[in-house]
Amino acid sequence: MTHLLIYLFVWLFFPLSACQEAQNAPLRTGRVVLPKREFRAFWIVTLDNKDFPSQPGLSTEMQKEELRAILDFHQARGMNAVIFQVRPSADAFYHSKIEPWSEWLMGRQGQAPQPFYDPLAFLVEECHRRNMELHAWFNPYRVVYNKEVNDVSAQPLLRQHPDWVLTYGKHQQLDPGRPEVRAHILRVMMDVVRRYDIDGLQFDDYFYPYKIWKEEFPDERTYRQYGAGFGDKAAWRRHNVDLLVQMVHDSLQAVKPHVKFGVSPIGVWRNRQDDPLGSATQVGQASYDYLSADVRKWLEKGWIDYVAPQLYWSIGHPRADYETLVQWWSRNSFGKHLYIGQAYYKVNNDDDQRWFRLAELPDQLALNRQSQAIHGSIFFRARFLMENPRALSDTLHRRFYSYPALIPPMPWKDAIPPPAPARLRKLRTPRHLQLRWEAPAPASDGQTASYYVVYRLEEGQDDHLQKPECIVSIQKNTQFTDKIPPLPAKSRVYLITAVDRLHNESEPAVMRVTFEE
Repeated sequence: MTHLLIYLFVWLFFPLSACQEAQNAPLRTGRVVLPKREFRAFWIVTLDNKDFPSQPGLSTEMQKEELRAILDFHQARGMNAVIFQVRPSADAFYHSKIEPWSEWLMGRQGQAPQPFYDPLAFLVEECHRRNMELHAWFNPYRVVYNKEVNDVSAQPLLRQHPDWVLTYGKHQQLDPGRPEVRAHILRVMMDVVRRYDIDGLQFDDYFYPYKIWKEEFPDERTYRQYGAGFGDKAAWRRHNVDLLVQMVHDSLQAVKPHVKFGVSPIGVWRNRQDDPLGSATQVGQASYDYLSADVRKWLEKGWIDYVAPQLYWSIGHPRADYETLVQWWSRNSFGKHLYIGQAYYKVNNDDDQRWFRLAELPDQLALNRQSQAIHGSIFFRARFLMENPRALSDTLHRRFYSYPALIPPMPWKDAIPPPAPARLRKLRTPRHLQLRWEAPAPASDGQTASYYVVYRLEEGQDDHLQKPECIVSIQKNTQFTDKIPPLPAKSRVYLITAVDRLHNESEPAVMRVTFEE
């Protein structure tokens, strides 16, 4: 992710009075709207052991315990999706015949965990058991994060295809301009898509590299070979990245069209001073101009299903105001899902003193919910949420995520809901009520129910499926047990819906239960 690189090119220094004013500014959120549908996700970073594993070389059972603990913590705080970094540097946090095991797993590149297990397969199973989505996060081009320290002893790309790899600063990466590089990246990703039951595939912000001062990216030879017909190198570079994005989209549609494809770019597409379509910002390295990532075009063309811009600035930032960017992305998502990348890692830990204001992140989430174009958030990153500075994770859960949420559907992928659950019936004991039902028949498109939602309406409560406070369970099994309420409660209504993999919800099966005094 971007983090500090942004701040090499964005003005961060404010007058002392402005800093003090930002720290003491009152909470803006007020009453918070609680949506029934919202994407609530977080990133698990494996690069350099930032989130998982906590250190290389842990036993298989310790690694599994760490993953379970991460999922349990975030599920308890309302999260419903996980973005797991499976390929940080042309390596793998899964069993692959194409690329080596990551050095950050066991301490040496190419070394499998012992006793053997597959972290991605394990995490997919654990997420789905908790009814959470799992998106596999790929860095498409990076080969070596730091050539001075990283283990590359098992990296076949450096031995077999050295002409594919370019060195820029301390990093080494695949050359985006070479057709065989695009074919290799696509092969790696589609191998994962075919073999694992993932819900989504995500790219981060690293396409062409962030600019190093007074150093040119060394792709001149590739440009001379493949750049004919382009007015300049910048247009050719964008075309190269466009091709990869379109190839991934087309391959997903052909192989597993239910798998979502998303990108998490730096939060500024272009500055308005460079393009009238851009945002009213003044950042140094916008995605279009420096990373050759025309994310707005990908949304307009329908090549990606969602975008998660990293809006890692504060509200009121003089060169990249959070509210300005939220509004820009809301106007430029072209009907696709917009999830905001939230800078949890900056809380109490940034030169911008606004991040020492306890209300900063809550205010950002409140702004998000004012836009119908925004479908949720992704928090950077797992360890920072679990550290819970100033009990902020607990505060967010209490104020924003106190009720469960269904993930928003993507009607361009699937808009057909399953039928309602079948044969709903009840079984009563003196203290408990058990509801049982059967899975419905497949929908007209062949999709089956993936999980069920149980709503409970108290006597006199509106029969309203849009109220998240009425949800008492989101589950995979076909029975639900509830306690008999104390008198003088007279009746309850239970509504059971079936939901398919892409979160289309059926009409409810209804059970009214009367309690005798």
